[in-house]
Amino acid sequence: MRLLFVSCVAFILIVVCLFAFPKAVALVEPVVLVPSRSIKTRVLPVISTNTSFPLLSAQSALAIDEETGVSLYEKNSKDPFLPASTTKIITALTAMDFYPQDLILEVGKLRVEGQKMGLLEGEEIRVIDLLYGLLVFSANDAAEVLAANFPGGRDLFITSMNLKAQKLGLKDSYFTNPTGLDGNSQVTTAQDLAQASQIAMKNSVFSKIVGTKAITVKSVDGKFSHKLTNINRLIGEVEGVLGVKTGWTEDARENLVTYIEKDGRKIMIVVLGSQDRFGETRKLIDWIYLNYEWKEVPISQNYSP
Repeated sequence: MRLLFVSCVAFILIVVCLFAFPKAVALVEPVVLVPSRSIKTRVLPVISTNTSFPLLSAQSALAIDEETGVSLYEKNSKDPFLPASTTKIITALTAMDFYPQDLILEVGKLRVEGQKMGLLEGEEIRVIDLLYGLLVFSANDAAEVLAANFPGGRDLFITSMNLKAQKLGLKDSYFTNPTGLDGNSQVTTAQDLAQASQIAMKNSVFSKIVGTKAITVKSVDGKFSHKLTNINRLIGEVEGVLGVKTGWTEDARENLVTYIEKDGRKIMIVVLGSQDRFGETRKLIDWIYLNYEWKEVPISQNYSP
C-alpha cells in the first residue's frame, strides 16, 4: 500500500510539472535585440562662428550652394526687381526650345535700343551665332531677331517666354520683351534667376556660350562679321567663374548672375540693383569660401534646405 501511495504521488507530481512548465515558460517575455538606429548625416555648408556678413549696395542678393540647396547669403531674394538683360537667360532658353542651332534666320527691319552686335537688315545668320550675340555680348538686336522669326511673331515669343518661366517654376517673374529693357510689369527675383540659371547651366550649349570670353561670328555668306566680347568681367579673371549673365538699365542699376565651381563646390550668386555688381560678387565669393566649411553633420528625417 505504501508503494502504491508513493507511486500515485510521484505520478501526480510529474503530471503537474508537465502542465505547469509550458505556462511558466510563457510567462517569460522573449528578449529581442533591436539594433540601434544609425544617425543620418549629410555634408552641409557650416558657417564660421563670429563671422560678420558682408554689406552690399545691391537691393537684392542670393548665394546658393547647388549641391545642398542651402542659402549661403540672402537679402530680399524673393522681392521683385527689374531684371534688365538677365531677361536674356529666359530669352535664350525659349529660343533653344524651338530653334535648331544651325537654322538660318533673316534679319528684318529692326528698331533696337541699347546694346547691339550690329546685325543688318537682310543679313542671314545662324541661330547658334545669335545665341552667342545674345548671351556673350548681351545684344538686343539678337534678341529681337530671335523673337521676330518665331511662329506667330514677337508677341507669341514673349508669351512663350512666360510659359517657359512657369514651366521652370519661376513664381515671381514676368516678361514683356525679350531684351530686358525696362517695361511695364517686367520683373524677376533673385530666387527666380538663381533657379532658372541652375537649370540653364545643365544645358551644355548654354553653359559653353555663357563661359565664352570672346568670339567672332559671321553671317552665312561671310560678308558680315561680328566680334563679341563677354560683358561679364569676372570670366577669366576670377578662378572658377563660368558665367552666367549681366544686366543693366538706368532704373534697374547693375545686375549679375554668376556661376562658380571652386574647390569642389558649385555656387550660384545673384545680385540685383547693385552699384558695383562685379566688385560685390567678388566680395561674396571671397566671403563664402573664407567663412564656410562643408562638414558631415547629423540631420533630422524632416530636413529640407
